[in-house]
Order: sequence, then structure tokens, then C-alpha cells
Amino acid sequence: MAKKPTIGLTRNIGIMAHIDAGKTTLTERILYYTGISHKIGEVHEGTAQMDWMPQEQERGITITSAATACDWNGCRINIIDTPGHVDFTMEVERSLRVLDGAVAVFDAVAGVEPQSETVWHQANKYHVPRIAFVNKMDRVGANFERTVQMMIDRLGAKPVAMQIPYFENDEFKGIVDVLTKKLILWDEASLGSDYQSNELPESILESINIAHDFLMETSADFNEEIMSLYLEGKNVDVSMIKSALRKATLANAIVPVYCGSAFKNKGVQPVLDAVVDYLPSPMDLPPVLGLNPHTHKEVSRKADIAEPFAALAFKIQNDSFAGQLTYLRVYSGEIEVGKRVQNVGKDKKERFGKLLRMHANKREEISSVRAGDIVAAVGLKFTSTGDTLCEPGKELLLESIDAPQPVISIAIEPKASADQDKLVSALDKLSFEDPTFVVNIDKETGQTLISGMGELHLEIIVDRIKREFGVQANVGEPRVAFRETVTQIGSGLGVFDKQIGNVTHLATVPLQVKPGSSGSGIVINTDQLSKSIPAEAIESIKESISGSLSSGVLAGYPVVDLEIIILKEMQHIVDSTDLAYKIAASIALREALNSGHPVLLEPVMEVQVVVPDEFLGDAVGDLNRRNGKINGMGTNGIAQTIEVTVPLRKMFGYTTDLRTITQGRATYTMQFSHFEPVPKDIANTILG
Repeated sequence: MAKKPTIGLTRNIGIMAHIDAGKTTLTERILYYTGISHKIGEVHEGTAQMDWMPQEQERGITITSAATACDWNGCRINIIDTPGHVDFTMEVERSLRVLDGAVAVFDAVAGVEPQSETVWHQANKYHVPRIAFVNKMDRVGANFERTVQMMIDRLGAKPVAMQIPYFENDEFKGIVDVLTKKLILWDEASLGSDYQSNELPESILESINIAHDFLMETSADFNEEIMSLYLEGKNVDVSMIKSALRKATLANAIVPVYCGSAFKNKGVQPVLDAVVDYLPSPMDLPPVLGLNPHTHKEVSRKADIAEPFAALAFKIQNDSFAGQLTYLRVYSGEIEVGKRVQNVGKDKKERFGKLLRMHANKREEISSVRAGDIVAAVGLKFTSTGDTLCEPGKELLLESIDAPQPVISIAIEPKASADQDKLVSALDKLSFEDPTFVVNIDKETGQTLISGMGELHLEIIVDRIKREFGVQANVGEPRVAFRETVTQIGSGLGVFDKQIGNVTHLATVPLQVKPGSSGSGIVINTDQLSKSIPAEAIESIKESISGSLSSGVLAGYPVVDLEIIILKEMQHIVDSTDLAYKIAASIALREALNSGHPVLLEPVMEVQVVVPDEFLGDAVGDLNRRNGKINGMGTNGIAQTIEVTVPLRKMFGYTTDLRTITQGRATYTMQFSHFEPVPKDIANTILG
């Protein structure tokens, strides 16, 4: 590749959207027009470069985030193409955690869809500036204005139309650039590589002038000079307007909106121009913040090679040729292959055996990395998702990456007992790679249970076990991943007093549990403890509590949403040991949970069903039979949309049932909403 551009000429972006909005199709065109690939890959043909996994090619969906890089207008653009299916939302989460900007793709027919909202809110969480691309303008029912309005109504965004679609005889032909008031038409014979700017037809001048005035007013809000020139009726330089819009975009005050048809090769190059013009370089963002692991004081690092090296591991991937790949976002400094770094959270030394610039599943070896780079490293033994790597002696701990809890489980076993060790190895590697994939052993049956974000997630995992690891496996029926919590305050006293060898182990731990709100997580409160209690003792108790919460008192399900208060009556005795504290804390916790009126919780899913008018009644009736709670209904222009929350235990087999009652014409999406108590009669059945 060419010489590295400066950090200011680097863009780290993600392509994000609802499933089937055209993210990968857009990325394939970007690679073609930037000269990275010489043939356009198609998702429906299984030839898309970014969908390199066999499971992706067969299903025509993106499963894992794929990284690539290209150059445009002097800028190096690092791109991550993210999945759209809700089962793989962790791939989006960890990508947005390390990206500087994003392109949100919307289906012009369907508008803002459920997973579009999810990824938008994920981007809000990390304050990621965005531009939007309204795709599929060539489809029947495409409506640019409605999609822009849905961005306002559903996302709370402030979209600014940079382009307006241009039609001739109801056929999408090109776009109108609102800023320059030019009509852009693409040459179909060159697969969209060639395009030209023309003067506007008189018939659309009025509507374009309205859009242009709004664009000028928006830019004037961020530049007083533009305001003065605009009010005086004078011409404003395009570069000045772009500078104002860039300032607004970086502040997340506006979202520039573009349109086109990636599949028809129209509208892609202006999106690339917008990435360069409006999305941030690493230098445009505030310094990254972390904690000094020794003093716990806040430390900042600028995107500068003169700063100490700091990077975040945001993804682990098993590669059949290179072994374990650790994807890194480098925030500061510069480092070469072979150098040692410190894994701050695990307090381990690591060494970069190889550094790779990735293009989907292809690799290019590089000799060094620096601030702003997104690369993969080979040779890291201890590093997992969310770990911070730093220059030894100059450590900081960056914010990690939260993984959502799995909601569905299945039992798995090898078909041949000789493959048991291979299965265990495969599960270890896959769970290390994917934080939302969890492996447990059922204490009562001894079965191996694997848990994930949905049926498709686990289906892909099992398929990978068979193909990548060569283990033929039997799997059971899907099970709901229940949780446990308490409904009232409970108290417990744990006492451990035993002599082991010549050592007396003595500890008394009193504690209380209080119910928390849904989604509040676990809080361990030590405010009441005397300062005479050693920090080591408190850490031992916390460690014991955290471990014990993985198995509740009702049926061994993980415990969630409660506050645990270690009471002030706790004392430090000469014979107190770490072992004694851990055992006493475990005893106290189980006693407190039992006295807190524990209940079983089940995952409730947020479901959106899109169904033709003639099947609306049947679809609603089926959802009612599944104990669904209808939250809203409306039309998306071509069909009826039902928004409903349903217990996950009622949704198994829904795909087949919906297909049957609607003659295969309805679609649905489902994502986790919250946990709520299981009805008493159902809970009694589950608990036996």
C-alpha cells in the first residue's frame, strides 16, 4: 500500500443498519470504486468479500464484523462492516466502541427499522458522529422524505438532506446535490465508476431551492459569517459551508443525509466524499480517558505518536492460518512488531509476534502501528475483549466493553465420546472469541449448556463447531436462559470456623440484599464497613459474592438486579483468612437470598412484525395466544407494523408459524427488552 497518511487524514468508520438494508452491498461498492477490489462482490450470489464466512455466504447475511481499509481523496479510511441481525448486536457494540464515525444505512422502502433504532442508540452511547445513506431508492415504494421524517420521529435525530433523489417516469435515475444544485447521473455501462454533473431541470428547481435554504440556515447556525453573507444575499463559498456542516456533524448536532442505490451502483462516491468531509479523524476527537491502575486517577491520551502507546482490544477471532487474532484500536503512541506491552487489567506482559492490516479474511503484514490505526495482532496469549494494552510503566486502563447477557440455551454433546476433548477445546475458543456466548455445566444433569443471544446465534455456533473444529454434535431443544432475583430485603450471617492443618480459619460476614430495578445489575456496598477491615479481606468477600451470584438458590440460574450490603457488624479477627472470608461470604449470601423471597425472571422480547393487511387479524391473534402485549400498530407504507412484547419462552417456532399463517409474506425482528417475573404457575412447573 501507499505511504501512511497523517493521523488527520485517517477516518475510522463503521457501516451500520438493520438487516438487509444494504450495508455489505454498499461496502462492496466502496472497495470497488477505491480500487481495492477489481470485481464487485454480491451478497445474494455469496461472493461479497466482506461476508467471507461460509455461514454468511450461505445465508446472505453478515454475522461477524469485518475490517478493511481503502484510500479516497488522500484519506485512509478504515471500515468495519457490522452485522444487522439482532443476535449479533455485540459485534456492533464493540465496533462502535472503537470507531470515530459511522455511516447509517436505511432501506428507503422500510425506513427506520427496529435494529436501525438499536444501532443508532448504541452509537449515541459512544457519541459517534454519523452520516446517513438512504439506500434502495430504485425499489417500488421507496420514499426518501418519509425515511428522513422517521429519523426525526423515531431516532430524535436532526437530519439535513444533502441530496434529493431524482426520478424520470417514476424510475430512479440519479441524485441532486443540494449544496451545489447539480444533477448527478451515473453511467450504467461503467458499473457506476463514471458519473457527470448536469444543470437542474426547471421542474425541480423550486423543491431544491427549499432544501438548499434549509441547508444554508443550518450551516449559518454554526458560522456567523455565513449568517451575515446569507442575509445580505451574497454568495457563500462552498468550503465555508462544508466547514460549518463538519463542525455541526462532529458535535452530533446534525446528520447529513445522502441517498442512492448501492445495488444499482448509484450514489456511492458522494458517500465517500462525505466520510472525508464530515466525519472525524482521530485528531478531531477529545483525548481518550482512562484510569491509572495504581493511583485510580484519571489519565488522558491524545491521538499523537509522541504520547505513550495505548490500545484497546475490541475483538478476538480464531484464524485457521494465523491462529488467534486480536483486533486493536490504537489510541496513542506508536509501536513496532516484536515489542512488549503491558496488559493492564490482567497485569501480564504481552509481545506482538505479528501486526496485520486486515481486509476481511485476508492479511497484510505491517511493521508498526500508531495512533488512529485499527489492526490485528498475532501472539497475544492473555488478552481478551475489552483489555487495555499499554507501554510498560506508563499504564492507563481504558473503559472496557459491556456484553449483553445471553437469553437462550441449548444442551450440546459430541456424537462420539472420543470427540469430547475436541468439543471442550472448541467451546473454549468460541467463548473466548464471543463474550455473548457462554458455556456452563448443569449441576444436576451434568449436561454442557451453551447460551447465546438467539436461535440463529446458537445455530451459527453449532455450525462452526462442526465445520471449523470437525466435531459432530447433538444438540437439544432451545431453552430459556432464566435469571433469579429477590423481591424484598433479606439478611444473612455467614460464619466459618475451622482448623485446617495448623491454621485456624475464622470469619464472620453479615450482609443484606435489596432488590434493584430491572437492568440495574449487581451493586456491592461496603460503605458501612469500618476502616479497620483490611482491603484484602473486602476484596476476598467481593470475589466470593461475584462467584456465588452465578448460581441462585431457586434453580441455579444467575442472580441479577440487587444491591448487596456488607454490614458494619463485621469484624476483623486475628485468625481471619482469605479462605474464611470467602466461605463465610458465600454462606451469608445464600442465606440472604433465601430470606429475600427469591423469584424466577424470564427474558421478554421486543418484537416487530411487518404483515400485509389481509393477514393482520391472524398475526395479532397468534401473538395474543403467545401472551404478547401489543404496544403499537401502524403502517410503513406497504404493510401493517405490529409492535409487541412477548415472553421468549412463547417465541420458539414462531418463524414457521408466522410463515404458515401469512403464506410466507410477513417478516419479523426480535430483540431482548427486559427481564420480568415468571407467572407463578409457570414458575412452579419450571422448578418442579
